[in-house]
Amino acid sequence: MRIQADVGTIDILGHLIIWFILTLLTFGIAVFFFPYSFSKFVINRTMVIDENGNPRKMLCHTDMFGNIGHVILWIVISLLTLGLGYAFYFYKVWNYSLNNTTIE
Repeated sequence: MRIQADVGTIDILGHLIIWFILTLLTFGIAVFFFPYSFSKFVINRTMVIDENGNPRKMLCHTDMFGNIGHVILWIVISLLTLGLGYAFYFYKVWNYSLNNTTIE
């Protein structure tokens, strides 16, 4: 088996522009919701190719606002660590997203 991602440059640019605008409008609060959107963006454009060459789509079942407690906790941690905790938060969101992904 192998994994194949189909993430286009234009898709990436559009995603980044939207999140940049959201970050400005929310005075930075959107940055804590971005990792959920980012992981879902990549995972939902990824397929697992089996031994026979059959593609099977990966589907991430996370919701940006579904884990608001998790977001609030990491906002506090990031503030207390002067932003250093955000790097750990990004990894934890990816862990959460992969654990909530299915293959169709």
